Amino acid sequence: MTEYGRGSGSEPWHPEDPLYGDQGWGGQQAAAGQTPYGGQPQQQYPQQPQQYGNQQQDPYQQQQQYNQQQQQQYDQQQQQQYNQQQYNGGWDTGQQPAMPYGAGPADTYGGQQPGYANPQEADYYATPEAYPPPQPPGRRQAQPQPAPTDWDAEAQQEETHPFFTGDDDRDDDGEYDDDPGESRRGGGRERRGKAKTKKKSRNGCACLVVSLVLAGGLGGAGYFGYQFWHERFGPAEDYAGAGTGQTQVEIPKGAGLLEIGNILKTAGVVKSAGAFVAAADGKGIQAGVYLLPKGMSGKNAVARMLDPASRNNLMVIPGKRNSWVYEQIDARLGIKAGTTKAVAKAKAKTLGLPEWANDNKNIKDPLEGFLYPATYPVAKGMKPEAVLQKMVAQANKEFDKKDLKAEAARLGLKTPLQVITVASLVQAEGKYKHDFDKVSRVVYNRLKPNNAETVGRLEFDSTINYIKSESKLDTGAVDDLRQIKDPYNTYDIKGLPPGPIGNPGLDAFGSALNPTPGPWYYFVSITEDKTLFAVTNAEHERNRRKYEEQQEKNGQ
Repeated sequence: MTEYGRGSGSEPWHPEDPLYGDQGWGGQQAAAGQTPYGGQPQQQYPQQPQQYGNQQQDPYQQQQQYNQQQQQQYDQQQQQQYNQQQYNGGWDTGQQPAMPYGAGPADTYGGQQPGYANPQEADYYATPEAYPPPQPPGRRQAQPQPAPTDWDAEAQQEETHPFFTGDDDRDDDGEYDDDPGESRRGGGRERRGKAKTKKKSRNGCACLVVSLVLAGGLGGAGYFGYQFWHERFGPAEDYAGAGTGQTQVEIPKGAGLLEIGNILKTAGVVKSAGAFVAAADGKGIQAGVYLLPKGMSGKNAVARMLDPASRNNLMVIPGKRNSWVYEQIDARLGIKAGTTKAVAKAKAKTLGLPEWANDNKNIKDPLEGFLYPATYPVAKGMKPEAVLQKMVAQANKEFDKKDLKAEAARLGLKTPLQVITVASLVQAEGKYKHDFDKVSRVVYNRLKPNNAETVGRLEFDSTINYIKSESKLDTGAVDDLRQIKDPYNTYDIKGLPPGPIGNPGLDAFGSALNPTPGPWYYFVSITEDKTLFAVTNAEHERNRRKYEEQQEKNGQ
């Protein structure tokens, strides 16, 4: 590009262009106070007359005239391009500047410009219709803008996004226009004016729908947020009063307060688990079946469940025989006496006994020793076999904690059932844990083959009581007791009875497995709280006299 004009292509010069002001006047004019040729003064050419045809002209003057014409043509091109950009609404540096009258780019050196090679050719800038040449940057003034019309003001206030304006190049029937650009330039202004009311209505409905959706979402989030806060930090919902009616609720063993609260809520006893937990305040609630009214406050529910009268449970006490347990089940279920005993005898093999149970034909009751002492829910409507199955299952759970076959071999016993039998004897003969350990040792000492004191006999009154279904301290004279012919009579037989004589608890079971070391062969309970142990029969006779003296004091 030379100092006489620009070549083909778009060159930024308009003030909106980011490069405006960097290149001076027209991209070539030097800034004020600077030379236009990179700091070098322009070379001056001497004015020498030259002959052109019949006229003599100053060559330098002709060159200057040529430069002015080139500059005027370039300025006209730039002005036209500027006006075209102003008409189209903005400056676009990516388009080729429009050339006047279909002319191509200025040829600086070709000599084909008007007024140079052909002096008679018309000057494009000389006509009245031509645009005035652009002013230097220092003299430029802002172009006056036409006053906005009513339609333009309305257009500026309207939304421009298609979602709100509906201007998606479709007409009212949903068809796309053939020339959407023409409608925006003015050809479609009439259509826009006619459809404006309908589109505004349609877009208003869309905005309303969006607003409703957002409002609904915020409302739902607020509701669930309140529920979340209320459940965790607000007071628990609760009923008032003692409730009405009655319902049966079973609380499983090991259930915590929250689980119990949820069970009560499901049954309709309390309104929320939180109300029950808050009222319980760490108080222990036993497992079992409860008869409770519905619609109770949490405080009243806790009070009723702590009252033994509301518990519909059966507690099997350690040492109790099966005959007692059967009677209790019949009474709790409200069925005929003897029903549970008959079910136990008929369905003993289907109640879950271990395979080593009932290993002796002389066993009176296969379930003896397996109705494990604990608390069980027993209420009307339940089946006797269901209650018995729970008791047997609990016994298996406790007995399986030990390898009873291995323990039996270690203790010199023949079968795991004999371990349970020893435990039942310890439970029946002893009173407290410290007595259980010594009584267990007496059992094993008497079972030894070299036992010279009792010659292998246990001689326990508890076995006589089991035969007679009694519970006495004085069962009679020894000679009389040996006359009773029964496989459970330890005054007559040697060794252990065929099976357990009751249901031992956990303490007695542990003592049967771990007897206290000692030489004792005898013991006698003077009172319910005191038991005396002896190694020899003579010592045992002295202890017996103490027992008789105590009985005389008691008036027996």
